[in-house]
Amino acid sequence: MRRFIDVYYRLLNVLLGLTVGILVVPVTLQIIARFTNLIPHWIWTEEMARFLFIWMVMIGAMVGVRDHTHFDVDVWPELQPRTNALLRIVSGVFVLIFALVFVWYGIKFVQFGWDQSSELADLPMTYIFIAWPLTGLTWLLFGGERMLLDLHLIRHGPGPGDEPPTKELGTGSVV
Repeated sequence: MRRFIDVYYRLLNVLLGLTVGILVVPVTLQIIARFTNLIPHWIWTEEMARFLFIWMVMIGAMVGVRDHTHFDVDVWPELQPRTNALLRIVSGVFVLIFALVFVWYGIKFVQFGWDQSSELADLPMTYIFIAWPLTGLTWLLFGGERMLLDLHLIRHGPGPGDEPPTKELGTGSVV
């Protein structure tokens, strides 16, 4: 399972880079068309940019949960590893609840858009709306992985590689 999660994470990073890279094209065309007469004002660029932006945000949120950079707030000072793990679990429960909301209402959102298509590209809106439940499922996967690691840390204590990193003055824990 760990290997699957790692491969999925790497795939998401590649897709994130692709969406950002491809998003540059329609946005650049829009800017050039708006301020010069070098190219015509293509309407499809706005729709493509909007769809790429949606996927970029959702994939970025998925990656952020795995990187532990999404939904993190520094409140507590650096505590013992087991205490930090317990606080991450408490925080993770709320993230997982939020993920379930994304899955539940995301499925309803996909059902709502099942027979709809985009105005210009005639693209089925399901391809766009599926981003919400997929994001929720990915948060469940990555959040569950982190919770299992933290539960292991609480039960068995820190291993030799689990030493807390030394932090500069003024920074707190990852919770």
